[in-house]
Amino acid sequence: MKISIHYAFLPHTDAEAALGFYRDALGFEVRNDVGYDGLRWLTVGPEGQPDTSIVLHPPATDPGLTDAERQTILELIAKGSYSALTLASDDLDALFDRLVESGADVVQEPMDQPYGVRDCAFRDPAGNLLRINQAG
Repeated sequence: MKISIHYAFLPHTDAEAALGFYRDALGFEVRNDVGYDGLRWLTVGPEGQPDTSIVLHPPATDPGLTDAERQTILELIAKGSYSALTLASDDLDALFDRLVESGADVVQEPMDQPYGVRDCAFRDPAGNLLRINQAG
């Protein structure tokens, strides 16, 4: 039996800003761009990996949430405390430089961690924390 990760979900608060980051800065493919009731869901993923995607979705759309709960979720997203994702690159330093040039929000420059990983960190336009590990 084989199990793989097909979709990961991250909230976005501005679809165009999300596209600017994931498509233009990271170089991901846009696999789907779906609008419904004034909202947009974007599916993006790395080239050459069609079975692994990130769905960027409008946050707090569940009709069962109160206005106060929606506000709390938006505040947590903006702080980078709501969701996170770890990516990997075979050239961490080059990717870091590309993201810096794009104006991405740097959280941590590339560094060797005491637990054996070399990584850096950014926030996407919504505030989601993205760590990027040096692969291999």
